[in-house]
Amino acid sequence: MRRHFFLGLTVAVLLGSAVTFPQATGRAGAQQGGGGIQGNSGAEPCTRSPLCAWSRERDIISHELHTADLGFTYAYPFALPDGGGGVSAVAINSKGHLFAFQRNAAGKPQLFEFDQKHALVRAIGDEAIGHQNKAHGMAVDSEDNIWICDENGDTVMKLSPEGRLLMTIGVRGQRGDWDEATGQRLLWQPLHVAFAANGDIYIGEGHANESPNDTGKSPTNSIGAARVLHLDKNGRFINQWFGNHAGPGHFSMVHGLAVNPDNGNVLIGDREEYRLVVYDAGGKFIRTIQLRNLTCALYVDPHKQLWLATGQDGQIFKMGWDGRVLGAIGNGPGTGEGQFTESSYMAMDAQGNLYTGDTGYPRITKLVAKK
Repeated sequence: MRRHFFLGLTVAVLLGSAVTFPQATGRAGAQQGGGGIQGNSGAEPCTRSPLCAWSRERDIISHELHTADLGFTYAYPFALPDGGGGVSAVAINSKGHLFAFQRNAAGKPQLFEFDQKHALVRAIGDEAIGHQNKAHGMAVDSEDNIWICDENGDTVMKLSPEGRLLMTIGVRGQRGDWDEATGQRLLWQPLHVAFAANGDIYIGEGHANESPNDTGKSPTNSIGAARVLHLDKNGRFINQWFGNHAGPGHFSMVHGLAVNPDNGNVLIGDREEYRLVVYDAGGKFIRTIQLRNLTCALYVDPHKQLWLATGQDGQIFKMGWDGRVLGAIGNGPGTGEGQFTESSYMAMDAQGNLYTGDTGYPRITKLVAKK
């Protein structure tokens, strides 16, 4: 596979010549920053933390642009409401219906269900789920329940297949630590959710705003590091483990999260450190896999294949469980055909087509598999 490296605007081709890389029209959410759309501008400013991983380290290394070699083509068959924000996540249920989680202003629906012919089935609004301050990750479990993460609202919600609220984990607007001993069960920037084969729930938390940066607005947050919370299928606490930034066995955020269905290992997409961090089901560190791209979102398809979205690097990688890049989809950052301002959480249908939203642009991309 041919690979290109880019830092800012320049791509250095491994075999020689340099070309100009098409710069995205803005970092994730920048285009949609006005118009009353909430929580759509990335992580909160990091000013007081000694870490401040967000943005400072973004361009320390050159990123890779892989040749799109998997034969997927690009289509845009879904109609979203005018004036909306980026689509942070998509998921597909057993009927082949696609759910899209969009960043919209208060009072406008943020969760949409489409049938197999791409027609809108229902829009789920604030009356059902409340306003999601910053729509982030989403997943569908084995019973077709829909799980949505509100990063800045600090909740994870479980919805029925019809969109009725069944359970809320965390307390809306109360960011903080989960302390089982004292009965304090708060979340701290929940980004994504993944499930083990037995139904256990893993919630990835932390968008690289470590304490003390966060303590002014969240006095209950005394730990402050990114973390993985492990609950059973009924939401009862099992354990949690913490990142504490960089180095072997550490992570600065849990932007991507996936569970290996064969051995139960938990993979973390530590986005700003360009790496995957692997733990066993109980949180014991196994290994770090260093990459040269943003590790924005992870997805395990129905065939147990691992996929990685590179976010603002504008591609999706087919991955080996050992961390090798097996192939690539996408034409890099931008808003043209096959481009993404921020490729994000993915889903695959029964025909092998992939779908992803774009956190910085209001559309859903259908990645049509080669026949």
